[in-house]
Amino acid sequence: MKYLHTGILVGEKLPDMTYVAPFKVWVTDAAKDPYSIEFLYFEVDSPMAAAIQEQPHVAYEVEDMDAALEGKSVLWPKTDLGGCYIAFVYDHETVVEFCQIKQ
Repeated sequence: MKYLHTGILVGEKLPDMTYVAPFKVWVTDAAKDPYSIEFLYFEVDSPMAAAIQEQPHVAYEVEDMDAALEGKSVLWPKTDLGGCYIAFVYDHETVVEFCQIKQ
């Protein structure tokens, strides 16, 4: 696994956020942050699991999403975002995001 970013929740939308419609969440681009932080603001009717909306998360790039999810407590299933797949799990009392770049 390769570390990608840490997701931090905020109480209001920030000026440079992008809307991710399937998740009803606004996010910043962690690649533009010097500390690789992704700030998130969830809409009240977001379908994401409560733990994802209430806790920070750590994101990792994985080579095989199915293998990464095996035996884990899945909070959000493997989802196709176009250029990658993402999923969220709860492991060691922590929300973890996995991202698999499409080849």
